[in-house]
Amino acid sequence: MRLYLQAMTATAEAPRYVQIVLEQDLLGGWTLYRESGVQGGKATLKREQFLERDDALAAFEKARDAQIKRGFRVMFSQGQDGPYGS
Repeated sequence: MRLYLQAMTATAEAPRYVQIVLEQDLLGGWTLYRESGVQGGKATLKREQFLERDDALAAFEKARDAQIKRGFRVMFSQGQDGPYGS
């Protein structure tokens, strides 16, 4: 799953972004990547590993909700079904 969120600024500065990615690794575990920064500038990448899918999904949703609460808007979503399927 992948989410790309952006926060628009009131000035002419480049917008801030957050990208959250959840991937399954080759051994059956899950990795959550959180990348953030200014569009076209430096970025920070954090990685967190989980053994269980449910734990990884809960962390993904918590990271998403925290960014939305901070004023970021979802610009792109990939690999996520809605509550009632596709």
